[in-house]
Amino acid sequence: MTPAWWGALAGGAAGLGVVLVVVRVLTIRRPSLALRVLPYVRDVPQLGAGPRLATPSASTSAASGVFGPLLRSAADAVERLLGGAPSVQRRLARAGLDRTVHDFRVEQVVWGLVGFAAAASLGLLQALASRANPVGLLVLALVAFVSGVLARDTWLTSQVRSRERQIMAEFPTVAELLALAVAAGEGPVGALDRVVARSGGALSDDLAAVLADIRTGEPVGAAFDRMAAASGLPLVSRFAQGVAIAVDRGTPLADVLHAQAGDVREAGRRELIELGARREVLMMVPVVFLVLPVTVLFAFYPGVIGLSLSAT
Repeated sequence: MTPAWWGALAGGAAGLGVVLVVVRVLTIRRPSLALRVLPYVRDVPQLGAGPRLATPSASTSAASGVFGPLLRSAADAVERLLGGAPSVQRRLARAGLDRTVHDFRVEQVVWGLVGFAAAASLGLLQALASRANPVGLLVLALVAFVSGVLARDTWLTSQVRSRERQIMAEFPTVAELLALAVAAGEGPVGALDRVVARSGGALSDDLAAVLADIRTGEPVGAAFDRMAAASGLPLVSRFAQGVAIAVDRGTPLADVLHAQAGDVREAGRRELIELGARREVLMMVPVVFLVLPVTVLFAFYPGVIGLSLSAT
């Protein structure tokens, strides 16, 4: 194909993309039936704020709305190839993401398509500049697609670790606040309500979910047992189990919370000491491989030059 044909093809693809984006934007701007009816049927209206409609999933984004059936089929294919739906569901819950496994697979496909498009664009530019092997370019685009799919999974794991670090940083303060509220005469549910209303963060969100379960009629011990089962952190699991046992058996809850907060602080100190020890070893790398060779070079290079001059 001549460069003119390639330019026409690229221009047609760009024009089609602009048309699809405009159509999707017009569809999004159109108010839905729920948005128009919900303010008139809501039992408890919210003054000063519009109706908040939670998006059911990530598949309602613009790309998923335009290419929804194709993306869903590709997500099903990725699920069949990779599997591991229970593990993905646990990681989504631990990351605090309100999404299903299918929604996550759709996101993986979108990330893969972005990588495929980037690799295909580079391959097209290389083919226009010089003659290139089309098979190699196709393999490169497929590798980019697979890399994008795996990159989304790696990013989910990173999100889980980041949220767990936030929980560990917030845990001692939240536990102490709960202990102070209980020691002041509040019940477990009242103390939990007071702390959740006056704090924010990843752990507060988990405790808010526990409080919502309790208010719907679930026993306090069962709600905290569910939190212990869902948490991937041993310290948080022991905290939830300790609160559940204290509520069921009537043991002093304030002492349990103080002990849990002390355990978390001690674990944080140990982790900090271990991290410092590892950093000491890493600090030796530039000294051994950079500073020491330069020092030896400055010490011996003048002598080598002097010996060469005296030999001549």
